[in-house]
Amino acid sequence: MSKTAGDPERAINGLLSVAHLLEEPRLARLYTFVLRAGDVTIDDLVDELELPRTTAYSDTATLVDLGVLTRDDTQKTHTYSAVPITLTADLDGDEYTVTPTLIDAFGRSPRDQDLDLLIDRHGLGKLAAALTYAIPYTDGAMSERVAARELDLQPAFAIAVLQALRAVVHDMRDIDPYFEEIRSARGQPPAED
Repeated sequence: MSKTAGDPERAINGLLSVAHLLEEPRLARLYTFVLRAGDVTIDDLVDELELPRTTAYSDTATLVDLGVLTRDDTQKTHTYSAVPITLTADLDGDEYTVTPTLIDAFGRSPRDQDLDLLIDRHGLGKLAAALTYAIPYTDGAMSERVAARELDLQPAFAIAVLQALRAVVHDMRDIDPYFEEIRSARGQPPAED
């Protein structure tokens, strides 16, 4: 989605598309799979994501309607590709950019007990906050202990979340065209003990 001003309809539709992806982990997982894989068919989705065929058809239709997948139906077997999306929210100076990396982390939550528990107990905002610490932690610019302390969670749980997000960071760094727009806690000094 574009940062260009001037088309409020497109901007609001983009906002709603991102919101929809962040409400349904299965859609988020399918979207980021297609983003990573490139052109895929329904058979690819059924095989790789272990989705029932009817669910794959329904979910791809939903994502095409949302504008985050495109469907090439010039051949007998339709292929789908992902449209890289970004959404920057600014609330009284607190700015955060939602990119495919956060969508991927959310999409992994049903299959990752720690991410699922984090979202269940603390919400999607805490997942976004944890991602800002997972980036410098993954890059070696922040220790696990400092990152865990800054998340204001029970230390062992915070470390488990950071380790789960490290896999997301590794997988999405080269795939997410907006990865560098994700806020990193690296630029923020750690709180004093």
